Amino acid sequence: MSLAYYLRELLYQYECVTIPDFGAFLTRSFPVHIDYAQGVFSPFRRELTFNHLLKSNDGVLTQYMATKQHISYESALRAIEKEIIVWKQKLQTQPLILGDLGEMRLNSSKKIEFIPYGKINYDKEAFGLRMFTRTPVVTEPKKTEPLKIFSIMEENNENFMFTPEENKSSGGSPVLRYTAIGILGIALAGAGYYFGGQYLENERAKNQEMAQKRIQSNVAKATFDLGAVSKIELNLTANETEAADENNDEAAATLDQPYYSIIAGTYRDMANAERKLEDLKSQGYSAAFAVVNPEGLHRVAYGRYTSKREALNLLSFIKYSLKEEAWYLEEN
Repeated sequence: MSLAYYLRELLYQYECVTIPDFGAFLTRSFPVHIDYAQGVFSPFRRELTFNHLLKSNDGVLTQYMATKQHISYESALRAIEKEIIVWKQKLQTQPLILGDLGEMRLNSSKKIEFIPYGKINYDKEAFGLRMFTRTPVVTEPKKTEPLKIFSIMEENNENFMFTPEENKSSGGSPVLRYTAIGILGIALAGAGYYFGGQYLENERAKNQEMAQKRIQSNVAKATFDLGAVSKIELNLTANETEAADENNDEAAATLDQPYYSIIAGTYRDMANAERKLEDLKSQGYSAAFAVVNPEGLHRVAYGRYTSKREALNLLSFIKYSLKEEAWYLEEN
């Protein structure tokens, strides 16, 4: 293969490749360039140059050629020297074409000039990128027709109590027209505000009702295995007086019905407790105040139940389904 082929491969790996007793090919890096006026985009690249003063053999080209052709270093060096002799002879009479790299020729001072073709980007990181020209997008402005504000009045002026001819003498037609338009606009705005407020209130009520049904449904589906309660047998003997006292005690116990509450928070300030209570109710919970703790703090509950199972179902739903903080309280 020719030296131009090996040069092309080496220039992807090295910034400088020297040809013994001839010159050196170098690559120079350029950043991204955007020509906004012409719409031209050029990616980052490495372009090729030639320096005829660098002639010392650095061994890169010779070693690469020896490896590729499976020959010795000395044989590769002699092959390069022979091809360089041919290059110099051609330059005396005609330009020297070096494949895709470019062409060489002698100037008036008998110095070698290298003209790169610029077809190859020697930067491996820019693989797949190329220069392109962006065609500017030209948008034509849309033509808009002027609005006719009084077109309806002019077409149906017989439905009004005045006509343009009649108002010429009075001189008050523009004022009356603007007044009528203003009253109509105010009426429409008021109606929209009223009916819009009614619509929002209805939607808010529907959402609260749906949230309440969803919470009740989820609580009803949650189950707990509380285990079996062992039976206790009691043998009691009582006279009529003791039986009457026992009935009185049962009535008192009925009045002191225990509650099982799922506590959402404890607050020292009553205003904060009431705010939390209203927030839970707006979310659909049957929220209520639990008993005040011994330190006088106000407890707000997601719900208070006379059934322990219902309370535990709600606690499980809040902690494991909704991932919210809550705790269980048995009120006696």
